[in-house]
Amino acid sequence: MLSYLSDYAEFWGPLRLLHYITVRAVGAAVTALFIGFLVGPWLIGRFRALKFGHGYIDERTGSLGATYFDKKHTPTMGGLIIFVALFVSAVLWAEPNVWVFVALFVYTALTVPGWRDDYLKVVHKNKDGIRSWEKIAWQSLATVGALALLLWHPASSAKIRELWVPFLKTALIPSMPWWLLLVLIYLWIVGFSNAINLTDGLDGLAVGCTITVALVFGIMAYAAGNSVIAQYLLISYVPGTGELTVVCAALIGACMAFLWYNSHPAEVFMGDTGSLALGGLIGVMAFMIHQPLTLVIVGGVFVLEALSVILQVGWFKFTRRRTGTGRRLFLMAPLHHHFQKLGWPETKVVLRFWVLSLGFALAGLATLKLR
Repeated sequence: MLSYLSDYAEFWGPLRLLHYITVRAVGAAVTALFIGFLVGPWLIGRFRALKFGHGYIDERTGSLGATYFDKKHTPTMGGLIIFVALFVSAVLWAEPNVWVFVALFVYTALTVPGWRDDYLKVVHKNKDGIRSWEKIAWQSLATVGALALLLWHPASSAKIRELWVPFLKTALIPSMPWWLLLVLIYLWIVGFSNAINLTDGLDGLAVGCTITVALVFGIMAYAAGNSVIAQYLLISYVPGTGELTVVCAALIGACMAFLWYNSHPAEVFMGDTGSLALGGLIGVMAFMIHQPLTLVIVGGVFVLEALSVILQVGWFKFTRRRTGTGRRLFLMAPLHHHFQKLGWPETKVVLRFWVLSLGFALAGLATLKLR
């Protein structure tokens, strides 16, 4: 929105700076950080007054139950802090186009079921939250709505059909049929939505890893939206996606503000309000800048967390059918709990996973030059 002020640079010269994505990205990050610090204490205070903590210990944590005793009254729904900071900042600083609209639509659409899930857990003390079919319905609605808009809008209808993979100089599939595109986008939105949700189990873990992923995709979005850089790197040029750099910057600022309150010992938890929406936002942005498979590398921590759960459940069911006694690959899943069972302090697990996330981020950036 503020980008339009650059049209009045003739009246005040410095307004011309608002034409540059880099300037607006910095503004978006700072604005989101400020909004997060502004609304964070107020929302946390309201959550505490309303007793928006889980109020119970998850039996699945087993011997880790004692670890969670002090956390059971920590308020959740902290994802609202990220949502308010990100949404307001992105609307202020990003130049409106179809790519920005779709990103914010998916983010908002997935915040709703996440909020409802947290609400049922903290208000009605329902440990299961919303039903699986309801969550799938919301995720499907977000995916179908986003894809319908991308296929309808002339600025995106052709580009969104291209499938690019790392290490190749041209599109693997120049024009995907709509049904294949729907399946792939759905898998990425739902997959990373659930992956971040699984990662959100320790203070600062999910949000810290999200910051590194957002930083990389902010750079990639800028490259994809710049014809000169895209041609030099031999990646897909997608006009208009440079504005997603501003969205990523707003995401970084919002997550930094939230991490201030979510660092150990956490004053507030993200909850499904934040984790489901963040995964969907990152997933759809990866597709729009033609870097879906790169997200598997950059978001390596999220992928490992999700795989640990899939392998744990799959191996348990397989061995139970074969031997009558289910066996486990990990001491506990998701993966971060496995290391806690090994005796690692929570802070050590979080910091080492942050290091891994940074390594995956650098590896993802390296794919831009390996063509």
